[in-house]
Amino acid sequence: MTPSTLVFGNLRAEPGTRVAELLPLRFADTDTRLPLFLINGAHDGPTLVVTAGIHGSEYVGIEAAYRLALGVDPAQLRGRLIVAPICSMTAYAKRATYIAPPDTKNLNRCFPGDASGSFAEQLAAWIFENLIRRGDAYLDLHGGDLNEALVPFSIIKRTTDAAVDARSLALAEAFGIAEVVVSEVKGSTVSAASDSGVPAVLAEIGGQGVWSEAEAQRMHDGLLRSLAHLGMLGMPKVAAPARIFEQFGWLRSEHDGLFHPSCKVGDFVRSGQNLGHVADLLGRPVQQAVAPHDGIIMFLVTTLAMNAGDPLLAVGA
Repeated sequence: MTPSTLVFGNLRAEPGTRVAELLPLRFADTDTRLPLFLINGAHDGPTLVVTAGIHGSEYVGIEAAYRLALGVDPAQLRGRLIVAPICSMTAYAKRATYIAPPDTKNLNRCFPGDASGSFAEQLAAWIFENLIRRGDAYLDLHGGDLNEALVPFSIIKRTTDAAVDARSLALAEAFGIAEVVVSEVKGSTVSAASDSGVPAVLAEIGGQGVWSEAEAQRMHDGLLRSLAHLGMLGMPKVAAPARIFEQFGWLRSEHDGLFHPSCKVGDFVRSGQNLGHVADLLGRPVQQAVAPHDGIIMFLVTTLAMNAGDPLLAVGA
């Protein structure tokens, strides 16, 4: 079948071409921008949507998304690739942690969004309707935020549709991070995508506001394996058997103050084990961080500063 023109607003990518634009957007009286790449293969095939920078300081995914968008040869591609490397530009510009300025909301808790809501809710609605729902498959690239260290892992959601779930797991295995967490994070990209019938994977590599060549290459390699898995590129399909984590126990701070962890990412811990404590702003211990179950520390906040409601760590099992 002859591929058709890939159209996005005023952008048109003919078969075998790549087009890009920095889209001007406005939500809740706030101007923002979103870089967008359309790569329309010379041969027909599925549509893969890739987003990064949902959290603007998670740099490994952003760098890998740019490498994919600029590096894939449209003449060799079967299908369509839509890449948005920095979805939360206001967060990226301000090096903000978690939130999407000027909003105080976490963008990855706002999906599928609200077109009449706050800035983050409107941005989420635009991303969901214009990007995520256009995909036959969806990859969202993340890492630890400026204040987080983590071990690489992927996240999928189990829905009521077994066929969608199987395709999400197969995509996660093809991406190649062996640790796969089955988790319903309410308001996340992957939850919204999966619930709408789009197989989806959220991949986490890197953190703490830095990125390395090795981490960016690992994320990029995962993207290429995913394209091969979907039949979009003729590359070897390398799949890793998934190590499934059915539990993802988060601990959160109950106080403003200082976080003193006594563990590190990758540690195996036992249920009830003391993993550190939170002190108040006078230095008095006010909360013990206790492991909710046996498992592995998947991510850990590494900054001393702590606010009430912020995550401390998560244990996968």
